[in-house]
Amino acid sequence: MANEMDRYETVIGLEVHTHLKTNSKLFSPAAVRYGEEPNHSVHPIDLALPGVLPVLNERVVELAIRLGLAIHATVNTHSVFARKNYFYPDLPKGYQISQFEEPVVSGGWLEIETADAGKDEKKNQRRRIGITRAHLEEDAGKSIHDVAIAGPDDSCIDLNRAGVPLLEIVSEPDIRSAQEATAYLRELRSILRYLGVSDADMEKGQFRCDANVSIRLWGSSELGTRTEVKNLNSFSNVEEAIEAEALRQAELLAEGGEVIQATMGFDPVRRRTYLQRIKENSDDYRYFPDPDLIPLRIAPERIDAVRAELPELPSEKRLRFESEFGLSSYDAGILTATLPLAAFFEETAKACAEPKTAANWITRDLLRELKLREVEISEVAITPPILASMIGLIEAGRLTPRNAAELFPDLVSDGGDPETLIAERGIEAVSNTGAIEAFVDEVIAAHPDVVAQIRGGDDKPLNFLMGQVMKASQGKAAPDQIRRSLAERIRG
Repeated sequence: MANEMDRYETVIGLEVHTHLKTNSKLFSPAAVRYGEEPNHSVHPIDLALPGVLPVLNERVVELAIRLGLAIHATVNTHSVFARKNYFYPDLPKGYQISQFEEPVVSGGWLEIETADAGKDEKKNQRRRIGITRAHLEEDAGKSIHDVAIAGPDDSCIDLNRAGVPLLEIVSEPDIRSAQEATAYLRELRSILRYLGVSDADMEKGQFRCDANVSIRLWGSSELGTRTEVKNLNSFSNVEEAIEAEALRQAELLAEGGEVIQATMGFDPVRRRTYLQRIKENSDDYRYFPDPDLIPLRIAPERIDAVRAELPELPSEKRLRFESEFGLSSYDAGILTATLPLAAFFEETAKACAEPKTAANWITRDLLRELKLREVEISEVAITPPILASMIGLIEAGRLTPRNAAELFPDLVSDGGDPETLIAERGIEAVSNTGAIEAFVDEVIAAHPDVVAQIRGGDDKPLNFLMGQVMKASQGKAAPDQIRRSLAERIRG
């Protein structure tokens, strides 16, 4: 069936729900805390108990403005909150306060870089993905079906999440592959974090995605019938779910069937999508303006004030790193993925005056250590001055790259002064030419057959001899000096 998919272009639009970074909920003073005991952060307003009225959290307005400006959108000076009516056990009000016809943010776009830009398009190019709208709404609670908690036949409801402020960001159907979808999500999440709009932690449910998927014959301009794959909470799930749903639709059409508009779930074990329910239309939700909330009006002066305080965005920082530090677009993309990582690199690069070397140590060694330890950069002991000092010792020939690589994990764990540590451990590089030549002579005398091969025109064994000299010097001799000395001794 993979060949069947070659006939079709996949068309994708994403709906992202991200928790806004606030201390309290959207319409109540209940605290927003993660990991709280179930149903311990709930307020009568979140439950719509008789006699209570919602009060808009002012902070969410500023955060919505921030995102709107960052994605080149229109921040509407007039928007309306509406009631979205539907029944679900974890929706205590029987409706959700959201925005419908008049959202706080409309229009906009962001650019992504992807190596899979779709059929007949060039690879490794930047593509602009349109954003239809970003509107404010409150989150629902959480249904728990875990047998260990609820038992084999029951479910539990935790309402701590009910009322947490959300920004729903809806893209245009401009995405053409599962890989583009994850590139879009990564870029959006990076922007949200840079702005301080959301922590966007997928493991905490702060950044969730629904994917609208359809397929059409290549060359067709008419959109196919879409389905919505709900509640995807990891980048790998997003990719696998989109590919699985596109394949399901292609298989269905190949068998003479018809794709119907529906809500789908995704089984990550079987890597297949499955029907949850026939998709509702907007009129099924019976939207109407919330009678307890007046229209939201945002003064243009307030929008200008937020614009003046916007930080440097990821795309801007990437371009600056490329031009200022001479980095490749790939390395600049990795280093600007998060604001703390970008700040760590920039401080290191300026301290050691070796930006490309700093980039290599961070993208290769530091990120590997963070992954192994499952920690964030703020949780380790190494700092930019420490890394810059280590790089300076390497550049000065006082520390070999090999010994630096062995020292590095300890610097990550415990910090410390690299210069002091190499003295304490006796690993300062041998820079004395006479000492290095003595090691070289010793190795040459011990391996006359290898020397003969090199003199006969085969350079491959030279690496073996270099390794023997490194071993003899206990890793303290600089590789370039060893190679130069070996070449001089063997070839004259």
